[in-house]
Amino acid sequence: EAGSEDIDILPNGLAFISSGLKYPGLKSFAPDKPGEIFLMDLIEDYPRAVELRISRGFDLSSFNPHGISTYVD
Repeated sequence: EAGSEDIDILPNGLAFISSGLKYPGLKSFAPDKPGEIFLMDLIEDYPRAVELRISRGFDLSSFNPHGISTYVD
């Protein structure tokens, strides 16, 4: 709803999308909502973004993703 900040697409068509970046002084559509990471399979006929669950113990209240990159081993 608030747009994405960055996207990284793997060779197999999986796309990781960061969303929820907040800057001081910049309007936010969801100021109390933490940032999110979405996964989208671009190979599917009708791709849709699915929110990834973030592990327990991670401070979601301060999650403010700026950029995203992946490492394939």
